[in-house]
Amino acid sequence: MKIFGIDVIKGSVRSRSKRPMYALVVLSGHEIESESEVSGFRLLRLLNREKPDILAVDSLQEISVDQHDLFSFLQALPPSVRLVQVTGGEKKETLGKVASRFNISFNRFDPFDEARTTARVAALGAGAEVIAFENESEIVVSRHRSPGKGGWSQNRYVRKMHGAVQAKAREIVMELMAAGLRYEKKETRAFGGCSRVSFTVQAPRDQVPVSTYRGADVQVRISGKRLERIRFRPLSRKPPYLIAGIDPGTTTAIAALDLDGNLLLLQSSRQISMSGVIEALYHVGKPLIISSDVHEMPFSVEKIRRAFNAVAHTPRQDMSVEAKHTLTSGFVYQNDHERDALSAALEAFRTYRNKFQSLQKRVPPGYDLEEVRAGIVRGQSVEQVIGDLKEKGAPAEEKAPPVEMNAVRDERLRILDGTVKRLRTLVAELQEDLQKRDQQVIRLQERLKRVRSRQDERVRSDAEMVKRDVIIQNLKKRLRKEERSNTTLKKRIERMKEFDEALLSGETIPLKILPALTREGVKTLAGEMGIREGDVLYLPRVEGFGKNAAKDLAQAGIAALLVGEYAGETVAPQVEAVFREFSLPLLTGGQVRVVVKGKKGAADPLQYRAALKRWEESQVLYEKEKKGQMLEQIFQEYLTERGKEMKKVG
Repeated sequence: MKIFGIDVIKGSVRSRSKRPMYALVVLSGHEIESESEVSGFRLLRLLNREKPDILAVDSLQEISVDQHDLFSFLQALPPSVRLVQVTGGEKKETLGKVASRFNISFNRFDPFDEARTTARVAALGAGAEVIAFENESEIVVSRHRSPGKGGWSQNRYVRKMHGAVQAKAREIVMELMAAGLRYEKKETRAFGGCSRVSFTVQAPRDQVPVSTYRGADVQVRISGKRLERIRFRPLSRKPPYLIAGIDPGTTTAIAALDLDGNLLLLQSSRQISMSGVIEALYHVGKPLIISSDVHEMPFSVEKIRRAFNAVAHTPRQDMSVEAKHTLTSGFVYQNDHERDALSAALEAFRTYRNKFQSLQKRVPPGYDLEEVRAGIVRGQSVEQVIGDLKEKGAPAEEKAPPVEMNAVRDERLRILDGTVKRLRTLVAELQEDLQKRDQQVIRLQERLKRVRSRQDERVRSDAEMVKRDVIIQNLKKRLRKEERSNTTLKKRIERMKEFDEALLSGETIPLKILPALTREGVKTLAGEMGIREGDVLYLPRVEGFGKNAAKDLAQAGIAALLVGEYAGETVAPQVEAVFREFSLPLLTGGQVRVVVKGKKGAADPLQYRAALKRWEESQVLYEKEKKGQMLEQIFQEYLTERGKEMKKVG
């Protein structure tokens, strides 16, 4: 692995006059290959030429002013080069603190020493990789020069460029298809081919089998799709080691410290199970020590310890409340359960603190102190831990076959065998718990099915009852409506029978009472007694008048209309004119004697016939007079037209 470590010697990226100069240290494997002083432009040329695995910096502000400038810098880097900020991502630390984690010391006033330290800690897995692009890339093929105003050969020149763009785009299509990458293509058609072709490829830049190109007529640019904001991904996925204190019971409390004694987790809950405790610790790190505040570790805590294969720690005797208050005086906790868990973790840390501090003098630089501390807690010597770390970190070709390590290997095999046995016991216990849970789930599911079936039957019966009630209510409404209609029709039939009986007797002329000479009055009478051909109607008083009502009566074919409340034998001229127009007899109360009782009436037959005869005679005279007026009007119109024609001739 080749790593470039840099640090600013002088200048700044924010200055326009003094551009930065960097101390560059090239680390190949575990050896320093070269050290030099380079400018920003020279650094980019070296990165594009040598393509190292990592470019390590202690602060992103040394290479970019803001996020936009950082995007531009990352775009200029080769796709295979990873930019790593060794001081962390969102939560940054000092370079000295990161270096002390690997027992490395340096002169912070020497840029080359800082660059050297930056490269070394990056090689050991410290820091976070800067992620600025999504897993999507864009390839743009376009013209490398402008067509210009042109001359005699302008069309041939443009056609040549556009054809070259189209040909280059086809080559890229073949390369993407050969690599099996998904893509979307957009073309801008132009004379002779394409002026621009863009590809959106579903792959990061380092997996795109196309490189940036600039030719005489065509250029190819490759860029990644930017994220909305810069993200950081830890370079090493190894979780930190933890010292965990657990207080089981109705309310379970968990406390977790790192190997430097910093509090990482403190929580309590009445509903958390043992599997929930394991999951909570797993999200924080890897427990190295599991401790409790009583001398004999509870069985539930022992099960958690087995799950992580951690080292158990218990005090020599049960901790008193005063000792717990003394240990946790500098921390904030919510209840006594959290206090007990925190005091158990702090007691375990205090037991190993002196050993951890003495290791910094015995461990050579370049080794992860957390791994060394973990080995010491597990019972190994410093030499054994360093030997194991050397064996893991050495390249494959440099590893020598073990010759005199039989005792160590046998000891490790014995430890691993014990671990396997403990894990098998734990797996058996967990399988028993799982089987019990499965049986309980089956019982609850059957019970739930029975409850749901009863509820479904109740819901269906209730819905059916509601539906039937609605149908019954509608039928009752229809029945009441039909009964009212039936009663009305019966009354109407009775009145019509009485009217017919009176008509057949011949003693009187039966009359049907018309409430008003309007269409509404006619509809009312038709609904109550009906209006048939030959009926004689009686209108007590002419208070309103409608020509359409008279027309409806004439179309119904009534025999006559008697009008009351008149002293003489004539009615209003406009009313009489309407009835004469429809040839409908209109008789007055002065001509015929009428007797009215309620909605029925009767007229003297002799007077009625005499009055009807007189009306018919007057109707004959009215029609003759109307015809004479019509002839006279025609004659007058003829004379007028004739006079006009004579004037034209004269």
